[in-house]
Amino acid sequence: MSEAAAAGLGKVLDEHRVVVTVGSGGVGKTTTAAALAVQAASEGKRVLCLTIDPAKRLANSLGLNEMTTEEQVVDPALFTENGLELKGHLSAMMLDSKKTFDELVQTTASSPEVAERILKNRIYHYVSNGLAGVQEYMAMEKLYAVRQDDRFDLIVLDTPPTSNALDFLDAPERMVDAIDSPAMRWFIEAMDSSGGRFSLGILGKGAGLVMKGLSKLTGAGFLEQVAEFVGGLNDLFGGFRQRAAAVSGVLRSPEVAFVVVTSPAPMAIREAFFFSDRLRELGMRRDGIVVNGVHYLLSEPSADEATLRAACAEALPDVDPGSAVDRMGRALEDERLRAVADRIESDRLRSRVGKETTFVEVPAFDEDVHDLRALAKVARHLVSAA
Repeated sequence: MSEAAAAGLGKVLDEHRVVVTVGSGGVGKTTTAAALAVQAASEGKRVLCLTIDPAKRLANSLGLNEMTTEEQVVDPALFTENGLELKGHLSAMMLDSKKTFDELVQTTASSPEVAERILKNRIYHYVSNGLAGVQEYMAMEKLYAVRQDDRFDLIVLDTPPTSNALDFLDAPERMVDAIDSPAMRWFIEAMDSSGGRFSLGILGKGAGLVMKGLSKLTGAGFLEQVAEFVGGLNDLFGGFRQRAAAVSGVLRSPEVAFVVVTSPAPMAIREAFFFSDRLRELGMRRDGIVVNGVHYLLSEPSADEATLRAACAEALPDVDPGSAVDRMGRALEDERLRAVADRIESDRLRSRVGKETTFVEVPAFDEDVHDLRALAKVARHLVSAA
């Protein structure tokens, strides 16, 4: 077994400034992110847990009423109440993509006046609030910003499910491509060549016909708003392209670790295959794999049936002992079959990713993870030797 496989994720936390958890929905990705944050804070790091798609359970587990777009400090008293030692500091917050986009505009605009014009534009409000892909890019932008905040030793980022995997990984490049598209250049040409006014007359014949058709459907006022917005983006473009390149570079830097989270369910394992391979294709680190909710093979009972019935009769006097033993036997058989299936799928994934990637299994617990004590229990499995 390699050193990476034997060390658990403790080494990943120690050697990286940013840890990004990725995975499909319902596999414990958010819980994994929170548990890693709790572990690092317990050991003395100043930690920020940043979530894109917050679950109420995460807030409750950290002793917060809800996740907010403002940084919240997790009360150190909660660690003490749960029998945990806190040597560091833990904060949590959720992404506000609109606010992050606004800050990006203010940072990259050529002047405060240009920034103000963009921020007041109606099309900008639509784009910044709901355009597909904006949230994923702004998550990367926020990560880029907080990574430079020297108040934190470690940032743990919880990401959207892998259905948005390509959006998440390609977000910086796709945002630049969208701004530099032919349609955008049409609007910029129509705006710039008319001294700041929008004019269809200066466009080429084909483009002009398209735009005139659009104006009949949407109204000239709408197109003027679009042109003003696109013109503003053109002002941003140089700084925006540089910023997107910097954000993309951060994702590929040695200080950022990616941890793929999955469950032993066959569908989740297939998605983990895809996402793990995609990270490698894009030149991003694949530092850890976490398989949550693994069932382990329980032993067959060593006592004979008569002994088991006698024990049931003593423990459950109101239940027929023969029926109780039969039902428990079927439950044990089901659990053993599930454990075998989990072992096959987990080992299939382990074989696919190889020995150089840290591979961790977290067992299926009897109760949901709902507080700091439970998060710390998960963390012990994440960082302990395999």
